[in-house]
Amino acid sequence: MDLYTDGVILAHCVRLIPTLEQESYFRRACGVARFAYNWALVEWQRQYLEGAKPSEVALRRQLNAVKGRRFPWMLEVTKNTPQQAIKNLGRAYAYFFADLEKYRRKELPWKRVRVPRFKRKGQRDSFRADNGPDKSRPNAVLVDCARVRLPRVGWVRMREEVRFAGRILSVTVSRRADAWYASFAIEVDYEPDTRTDASLVGVDLGLESLATLSDGTKFAAPKPLRRYLKKLGRLSRRLARKRLGSRNRAKAKAKLARLHARIAAIRLDALHKLSSHLVRYAVIVIEELNVGGMLANRCLARAISDVGLSEFRRQLEYKATMAGSRLVVADRWFPSSKLCSSCYSKNESLSLSQRTWTCRSCGMTHDRDGNAAANLARYPESWAGSACGAEGAGGG
Repeated sequence: MDLYTDGVILAHCVRLIPTLEQESYFRRACGVARFAYNWALVEWQRQYLEGAKPSEVALRRQLNAVKGRRFPWMLEVTKNTPQQAIKNLGRAYAYFFADLEKYRRKELPWKRVRVPRFKRKGQRDSFRADNGPDKSRPNAVLVDCARVRLPRVGWVRMREEVRFAGRILSVTVSRRADAWYASFAIEVDYEPDTRTDASLVGVDLGLESLATLSDGTKFAAPKPLRRYLKKLGRLSRRLARKRLGSRNRAKAKAKLARLHARIAAIRLDALHKLSSHLVRYAVIVIEELNVGGMLANRCLARAISDVGLSEFRRQLEYKATMAGSRLVVADRWFPSSKLCSSCYSKNESLSLSQRTWTCRSCGMTHDRDGNAAANLARYPESWAGSACGAEGAGGG
């Protein structure tokens, strides 16, 4: 979700039900988009080495001048496809130059600089069509109930209707495993909700329980990767044994991709349900987690990746903004697990393996996650703005 002064751009991803002919067009369009992106990347690098200053606008004009003669097969798909691919390259270089400035200021390590790379067939295949500024075709992309009209394709059936009412700016058609999806960018009029209640909740994220709330509610972690790990290994070995280029290898690859897509969908579903529940509260307090540092621990990396902590933070930030809630991010060094929520004494000897502990000062026995959530719930009034904590606003 992108916020603007007069509204927002919301995205809704819907699964498509294309015919065989439409699916064939989708594959050709993805190939054209991939080729245009890679062609533009080669040209960008060549022109830069020759001392020129390449830009995505100049590269789009250059491709338009030569594609009818050199790449006539590009004309089989809508002109938006190669044009939007080159625009994506321009955006990738904008991110790269911004990261490069941060690297030069020593604010970002080189391994986190987003360098534009060539696209490979079968990986993140997609193409984009938009309504754009073309006055002769203001509704090139049109939605009618559970179907969408795309340029050169016509009406394509969808599994469900688009949820948001507004002006459709663009649609990106992509492939996941053997299924096709349309992601709509929709401009809608928006005003954040005004919250009059004072409800507050502390949220402790974990591996055993996805989240523990300060009111005692616990959300179980689905752990889809752990659940399907043996099956993943089995399907991966089957794929490795298949001959390159054979139909059996293509079938094994599709079966493995479907399992990966299922794992991602289970994880995403759990995170959406949790984040949607939390924005019912006026104030939400979470911890600032060093996810990158946690992933460096080889004993915990797989379990942490299976939870999806970064995706949860992203969802919670934009949903809190839309619901008019206030997101408070507790400082990374706030000792939420080690503080006794009854007498506020600190247990310095508490280890990560201890799931319950008894306070030596007041004798209260605590569940580790529940105690941490209770301490987070009182963080805004007792720690925010102090030397031991800081407040981060994710919305509202």
